[in-house]
Amino acid sequence: MVTMGFPVWTTAALALLCLLPARAQSAAATPQAETAASAKALTDRGVKALDAGNDAQALDIFRRAAAIGDVDAMMYLGVMYADGRAGDEDYTAAMAWFQQAAKGGNRQALCNIGLLYFQGLGREVNYREALSWFREAASYGNTEAMFNVGVIYRDGLGVPWNYGEAMKWFRKAASEGDDPAANAIGVLYQQGLGVPVDYAVAMSWYQKAAGVGNATAMYNIGTLWEGGLGVARDRNQAIAWYRKAAGAGNDRAREALKSLGAQE
Repeated sequence: MVTMGFPVWTTAALALLCLLPARAQSAAATPQAETAASAKALTDRGVKALDAGNDAQALDIFRRAAAIGDVDAMMYLGVMYADGRAGDEDYTAAMAWFQQAAKGGNRQALCNIGLLYFQGLGREVNYREALSWFREAASYGNTEAMFNVGVIYRDGLGVPWNYGEAMKWFRKAASEGDDPAANAIGVLYQQGLGVPVDYAVAMSWYQKAAGVGNATAMYNIGTLWEGGLGVARDRNQAIAWYRKAAGAGNDRAREALKSLGAQE
């Protein structure tokens, strides 16, 4: 499924957008450079406050950084308004901040705009508009957007079903380390969607995703072991993988353990 929660975006964006505190400027630095550096330092402080749950402080800091012109701060403001961490959820304000950030060159903001259209947050659901924004974000290397394009084609949302196109986008995202995309490729092979059923290939993709902590992939590995799909049926292996998935927060794995009479 398309990645949806705004808190997830915040966490995922940290690796890309968190900046180290600005170094001291040389005497020859221009006022513009000093302003940009101070904005980046502010945004870094805002991210730390947001990560620590200090929403009011983060909001104030991001507003100050955005006023100076920092596009990353604008993106985070959009996240906070969409997620209700700036007060009540305000998708109109979120869209405005995402658009401002996108115009300034923030690539995650492009994907976030697509997600507002995909979910119909503050506007009607519009999959084609979402696809347009996802494609633009993907063109700049945003792997979440690549994955989302794949989901739209896989599920036929506003476009005809096209498993080949979905596979292409999932592979692009997976090649850049996107674990939901690796899991999605495994599902296509397990279910024979656009490709012949191949449980061994499905297993290999699930293992790639599970290796970096993807709980859904862990659950899917368990289903292969439980069903004897491409491997000899092994209840113990199934339980082991369901436990890993449950420990990582997968509710379906918890239900699977109950059905097998096993404890987490």
